[in-house]
Amino acid sequence: MSEQTEQKRTIVSPEGLKKLEEQLRFLENVRRPQVAEQISIARGYGDLSENAEYDAAKNEQSKLEAEIQELTHTIATAIVVDDSDINTDKVGIGATVTVECVECSDEDLYEVGEKDLFTIVGARESDPAGNKISNESAMGAALMNKRPGELVLVELPDATATFKILDISARK
Repeated sequence: MSEQTEQKRTIVSPEGLKKLEEQLRFLENVRRPQVAEQISIARGYGDLSENAEYDAAKNEQSKLEAEIQELTHTIATAIVVDDSDINTDKVGIGATVTVECVECSDEDLYEVGEKDLFTIVGARESDPAGNKISNESAMGAALMNKRPGELVLVELPDATATFKILDISARK
């Protein structure tokens, strides 16, 4: 496998893969026929060279097919991380990490002593509001491969913060 292909692989949980597959089925079985119908209707409006509805529908079709192609590739090359693969000795994809802020340059962002819980996921599954952070985010990248007890400096957009890793567990 080439280095370029390896870089494009997406890390997902079994649930994340299922969501991607559902999204692909929706695009293929619902959106594709809808767009085909839009094209068919627009063709009925006459001269295609000056038909804005037809152009818009064809553009929509092009975007849809690109999205289907991208999803198909993502699913085909996905690396699925199952709960049984999660290492709790150090932070990795799928791990749930409990951290405590020990220092922050912006106390409105984090207070010293504040504890937080994050699950590290692949970029496609990130949900910051649900405390699922991407391994590619500033916090996620800083935590990767660290062990309980270690201090981690995180460069945030408007601040820097130091966190102590309190615990690592399987997904919660």
